[in-house]
Amino acid sequence: MATSEVTQTEAIRSARRRQPGLFGGISPSSSFYWLRVLAENKAALFSGIFVLLVIIIALLAPLIVPHSPTTVDPVNRLKPPSSAYFFGTDTLGRDSFSRTIYGARISLLVGVSVMVASTILGAIIGLVSGYYNRLDTPIMRVMDGLMAFPAILLAIAIMASLGPKTINVIVALTVVYTPRMARLVRGMTLQIRDLPYVESAKSIGLSDTLILGRYVLKNALSPVIVQATFTVAYAILAEASLSFLGAGVPPEIPTWGNMLQDGQRLITRAWWLSVFPGVALFLTVLTLTLFGDGLRDALDPRARER
Repeated sequence: MATSEVTQTEAIRSARRRQPGLFGGISPSSSFYWLRVLAENKAALFSGIFVLLVIIIALLAPLIVPHSPTTVDPVNRLKPPSSAYFFGTDTLGRDSFSRTIYGARISLLVGVSVMVASTILGAIIGLVSGYYNRLDTPIMRVMDGLMAFPAILLAIAIMASLGPKTINVIVALTVVYTPRMARLVRGMTLQIRDLPYVESAKSIGLSDTLILGRYVLKNALSPVIVQATFTVAYAILAEASLSFLGAGVPPEIPTWGNMLQDGQRLITRAWWLSVFPGVALFLTVLTLTLFGDGLRDALDPRARER
């Protein structure tokens, strides 16, 4: 009898040791199963950690940087990477490491702001367009007209009329990416609006606003969250492109795009001016995209069947 109890105890301990990862105890029937799927995706997990690290570095930039990112020091201009200047200096003697760290702040500010604004506007437009048939055609034709322009060209045209300011970059990119979110939400609304539980809500007299918020939008959140993640990556890349072309953030503000613009003329003489901000931009956009891919797989109901 004692031997049987010991064997059973050892079996339980062995089963516990075999549970995979921190979220191994979450079953597919749990509403938090997506966390387990996300944690088991190594690429998405490491990408999320890297993005979190970039956010922390950006928030703590004043405490991390060894030099002011805007201080001009002609004596130390175009210094190569060293212990005094980790990423070297630019043509005005400004510390490239400090400017790269502060560039993350601008990139994340633009990316997150565009994501929030375009998600809110796109969700409202998509819900109204998908729910009310009489408004669908005119609203979607306007969205199609905006999407007919290449994203960067439309952003440049808006910036040309608004002027080079950070807030104007956010406005321009919000206009560019709102139609994509609107079309996504509209498609989900068209699928959900005729389902039985929505018809039941209508039959008991609930208002359209309550139905759209409680039943339609709530059940469309998964693809919206995934698209919002991609929007951050697209907005960061678009902001860098606008700054590189001279149509984005003012050149005196340290951004990755401005640093690439300054360094492209001296790429053979001072490679560090382009390489370090370029690598930072590349890794940030890549990890955001990989994290978005992992989040999409985790929120996919079919993942529960794997």
